[in-house]
Amino acid sequence: MVERPRKRFRVLRPVIDFILQPTQEGELRRRVLFWVPAPLPLLGLVYLLVGGTFSAPGWTILLAASVGVASLLLATVVQPTPLPEGLAPPVSARRSLHRFRQFTQLRLALALAPMVIGACAAIIGGGMYPLFAALLLAWPQLLLAMPTFFTITRARRAMEAWGTTAYLWHALSRPAKVTWPIATPLARSFRAWRTERARRLAQQKIQDQEQDKAWKDAVETERANPTEPTRPVVEDDGDKAQDGTLQRTRKLRALPEDDADNEPTALIPHLEQARDESVKDEPTEERAKKGEAEKGASAESAENEVTPSPTGPGATVGRAARQILDQGGALGLGVRNRRRGHAGRRPPSHKP
Repeated sequence: MVERPRKRFRVLRPVIDFILQPTQEGELRRRVLFWVPAPLPLLGLVYLLVGGTFSAPGWTILLAASVGVASLLLATVVQPTPLPEGLAPPVSARRSLHRFRQFTQLRLALALAPMVIGACAAIIGGGMYPLFAALLLAWPQLLLAMPTFFTITRARRAMEAWGTTAYLWHALSRPAKVTWPIATPLARSFRAWRTERARRLAQQKIQDQEQDKAWKDAVETERANPTEPTRPVVEDDGDKAQDGTLQRTRKLRALPEDDADNEPTALIPHLEQARDESVKDEPTEERAKKGEAEKGASAESAENEVTPSPTGPGATVGRAARQILDQGGALGLGVRNRRRGHAGRRPPSHKP
């Protein structure tokens, strides 16, 4: 017994084919059908904001109704502009399709504008009546924007007002991809992000595998060429580890104690010795020049010095200066005692 194949959505198949028609006409139809359920979320949002109240001031209802009537009149009266004369059939088809798209988008904007104005008036007035009035006048305009036979025929006649044939039906029958206004770009971007993420994950996985392989190769190489003999690892309690093939790392040798760099620093030599050594290291000519310069400086200083007399106050000053210089610049106790009047000898007499 042959079982008859099941046909799913057999009743809805014509409607689905009508909506998902892969032509330019089907694309414009999908643009309009995408905005048909848009007032429902807007209605629920405004209902929550106003708290479920229906009554509102009269001027808000009048405002929403007037905007809805104006948009309905514009959508009924406005038609596409005529095509210029002398166009070739391909150019005429392309331009007619472009103008019909603009005409459809204009009708969609005229239908959605009263809904937004009615929602704002309802929120300001605190009631739902302004939004109801706007939806009552604007929702049917979406059906006027639908590319039906009547709408397409009227638009074609308006384009042919100057005598140029508009190949609008031919342009609308061209193939086109099945897309939706907002959902298709979002889905495309999501798929691109998912593909890029899968590529990055695969690349990261390959890198991890390569690192693991390189690590295993390094371990195998180390085991094949050990630097030290293999010894089992002993734990703290004296038991041997289960794996006795582990290797210890090579120990670093300490620096030798007799290294010259590790010796303590010698004391600084005496300044006189350092001076003698520097003098010895200098050339003979430079030492002769320095000696002459020092002799000249000592002679000048001797001329400038006042020779103390063996008697009188000058002798005491000279002796004090010599003691100060001999003792490194410090004033001796003997000098200080003499200044206080405790001299060691009797001062000379000044009698004639």
